[in-house]
Amino acid sequence: MNNNSYLGGMVKPCWNRGHGKLVGVQNGRTDGLLWYKDLGSHVSGEFSMAVVQANNLLEDHSQVESGQLDSRKSGLFGTFIGVYDGHGGPEAARFVNKNLFSNLKRFATEDEEMSKDVIRKSFLATEEEFISVVRDQWRMSSQIASVGTCCLVGVICNGLIYIANAGDSRVVLGRSERGGRGVSAIQLSEEHNVNRESVRDELRAMHPDDPKIVVMKHKVWRVKGLIQVSRSIGDAYLKNAEFNRSPLLPRFRLPQPFSKPILSPEPSISIHEVDSKDKFLIFASDGLWEHLSNEEAVNIVYSYPRSGIARRLVKEALRVAAKKREMRYSDLKKIESGVRRHFHDDITVVVVFLDPSLINSSFSIKGGVGLPGPAKFCM
Repeated sequence: MNNNSYLGGMVKPCWNRGHGKLVGVQNGRTDGLLWYKDLGSHVSGEFSMAVVQANNLLEDHSQVESGQLDSRKSGLFGTFIGVYDGHGGPEAARFVNKNLFSNLKRFATEDEEMSKDVIRKSFLATEEEFISVVRDQWRMSSQIASVGTCCLVGVICNGLIYIANAGDSRVVLGRSERGGRGVSAIQLSEEHNVNRESVRDELRAMHPDDPKIVVMKHKVWRVKGLIQVSRSIGDAYLKNAEFNRSPLLPRFRLPQPFSKPILSPEPSISIHEVDSKDKFLIFASDGLWEHLSNEEAVNIVYSYPRSGIARRLVKEALRVAAKKREMRYSDLKKIESGVRRHFHDDITVVVVFLDPSLINSSFSIKGGVGLPGPAKFCM
């Protein structure tokens, strides 16, 4: 660990409660299908957040939690970022948004530290709890067995950035180049999408007796011809054989029984030590990265003011999406949810700036609150 003043500033709020201002729950604003929080403060900097809805029901959920990361009187302080890209419905993403952080706080309290193991246990506990919900609702709402979510988490604490990912959302670090002549993009997360050859190889190695564990369907690789991600929270129908039956819709049922889970809730976890050249992190669901490269996104954040930068990234992705369909951005904005999904996915972006000056504020904010669309199931 370097002992420069920057890292010293990053370490301090994780271990000392201090006299930080308690802000409580923060809210954003809505503009049609766009939700945004242009600028807020976390314990070691500022952040910007935006969500745009494309599906009939918003399937992206997200949160930023700043302040105490456990329940001890003089415990860990830092910032938690979560991006949950749901599929098949919003229920799994909403459940994770409600429960994952509380599980992380529980395990951090028990272990009296932040660690890879604490984060891993929080993922697996949240998975177990959601599968229990699926069992409870199976008879009345069997389709909840086909609902899942990608899960991307960042924890900034003690001069370290913990990144945990299950699915194909992505976090990219913006690092200033030598001489301050721009910024470079460094991807910190590992994606679990079977369009990547390494992920297909991993699945084939785990299921050597299944020649159809991954198949090409409509020019896209899919697990069992059904889903592109190999890791997620939920998707009980591809993890527990008990759900591979009626009344689940036939298109989700596999013709052959399986004896072990096909998908995994296990996150890939990495640790990055904060350096004085590290300027910001971009957390986003794959809806953003479908239209912008790592370098394009980082250059946008570097080139424009902080306030509203997440909203700017979302709008730039929508402009690219519109251009691909030979239409204007202003026309795309007029398309209603549901139909909009033919042009782009739900998109969530959280930009977290890493500053040496400490804000020491505690708060919670949930992305997308107030966007249209009822829930299908109660959680």
